[in-house]
Amino acid sequence: MKKLTQSTSLALVPLLLLPAAAAAQEVGSGGEPAEHTAFILNSFLFLVCGFLVFWMAAGFAMLEAGLVRTKNTTTQLTKNVGLFSIASIMYWLVGYNLMYPLGNWSIGTDDGGGFLGAFGTAVLESVGIGADEADDIAYASTGSDFFFQLMFCATAASIVSGTLAERIKLWPFLIFTAVLTALIYPIQASWKWGGGFLDSQFGFLDFAGSTVVHSVGGWAALAGAILLGARTGKYRNGQVFPIMGSNLPLATLGTFILWLGWFGFNGGSQLALGSVGDTADVSRIFANTNMAAAAGAATAMILTQIMFKKVDLTLVLNGALAGLVAITAEPLTPSLFMALVIGGIGGIIVVFGIRFLDSLKIDDVVGAIPVHLFAGIWGTIAVLLTNPDATLMGQIVPIFIVGAFVFVVSYAVWFALKSTIGIRVSEEDEVVGLDASELGMDAYPEFTN
Repeated sequence: MKKLTQSTSLALVPLLLLPAAAAAQEVGSGGEPAEHTAFILNSFLFLVCGFLVFWMAAGFAMLEAGLVRTKNTTTQLTKNVGLFSIASIMYWLVGYNLMYPLGNWSIGTDDGGGFLGAFGTAVLESVGIGADEADDIAYASTGSDFFFQLMFCATAASIVSGTLAERIKLWPFLIFTAVLTALIYPIQASWKWGGGFLDSQFGFLDFAGSTVVHSVGGWAALAGAILLGARTGKYRNGQVFPIMGSNLPLATLGTFILWLGWFGFNGGSQLALGSVGDTADVSRIFANTNMAAAAGAATAMILTQIMFKKVDLTLVLNGALAGLVAITAEPLTPSLFMALVIGGIGGIIVVFGIRFLDSLKIDDVVGAIPVHLFAGIWGTIAVLLTNPDATLMGQIVPIFIVGAFVFVVSYAVWFALKSTIGIRVSEEDEVVGLDASELGMDAYPEFTN
């Protein structure tokens, strides 16, 4: 193709500006876009932020692959691909309609206050709908909404994977994932985001899911860890023997991927990009999200230097993630200073939270319970510091309700699996490694053979 001359390029400028001019013609007298333009922009926000959250699946996979031993790496990667695939199918089959009984945005305005959605598969809008049909849907395309919400469901399952690494059988874990993503996560999510009783009766505020997503994964992981038991050799004679991961560069890469994906996680939860105010708010959310992560990492770095006389990279990585989890419940209303405070406290929580679990002999391979459960609870309470609409009981009581529901049901499912097909590999298989015993495939064959 010939290069365009300068004069030709200048001649094309009016043509390039035509779409913008057309869009400008759709703006109303108050400076707000026409309704179907907002529909387009909202759907675009969901899709872009949705694939950012999807990229978090890669972050979880890399983080966990780096924090497990070489002999368990392939199994961990397999679990992450499997759980996302199962979550995608189960959320379509059952979960989406349990969260939103009518499959659209009217739930919570007309039929809110309930305890359970409807059973049925998710149904997308017809191919090539027109503006009139888009106005009927009103808010955003069903496809973009389903895609975005699915990513949150899969994230909750990813949290469980890391905690139970290195000693759990593959298929029982995947069966639990199916139950979590089809039933446990969607039911409790409907209580808040589907306009259920936590939203309508308690005024519960959880912007992007410190409780609805992250603590759910943490509670499910805690129930599994208690029943599964610790890895062989982790706790002996009243002492804790740390088991180091195989690849800290990979774990660091995973953390940065999660950090990137979190901009979609929190920014997309604004749920709108159709006005100047929404666009400014999404920008504010991005900035606060980044500040909280930075504060969590920096705090963990300083704290480990003081406590251990040396910086612990794994705790620094988890400090960044704890800061992200903490700000997730309310990333919009804080100032940058308050985002720093909220994220920094998250970093403190994760350092002491891991030591607390070790004192109870609860083995969490990647530190997911302190990051997602403990920091998630803190972030939900911290909403009170910046959002004047939050109430103490409105934040505290839902934390206990969601926690009790998820922990009890998860414990029951794990117990049923343990009593039937078993959930833990044999001690011999654990020593050999799950890659050999479960899959017969090494991640690093040049080194392990």
